[in-house]
Amino acid sequence: MAFIEEGRQLIQDFVTPEIRAIEVRLDAVEKQVAALDSKVDKRVDSLEVKMDKRADALDAKIDRNQTQVMETLHRMENYVEVRERLARLEGKLQNVA
Repeated sequence: MAFIEEGRQLIQDFVTPEIRAIEVRLDAVEKQVAALDSKVDKRVDSLEVKMDKRADALDAKIDRNQTQVMETLHRMENYVEVRERLARLEGKLQNVA
């Protein structure tokens, strides 16, 4: 039995302190990982806010451009109608003369 007791004592004297030291180091590493995770989350959130703002600005610009294009198309439609009416009038004038 003395041999078993000596084995237990060796484990308690040498292995147990090493296990505790490893646990302490592991706790420190876990805290560092948690801190880095928090930093990453903050940066991702910040990037999401910036991307949302830029997307909103881009949407507004697209809307403005689309409105301008539609206005230009309407003006062109009116121009075509005026040209057609003018051509008909010129045709009538030529028939009269």
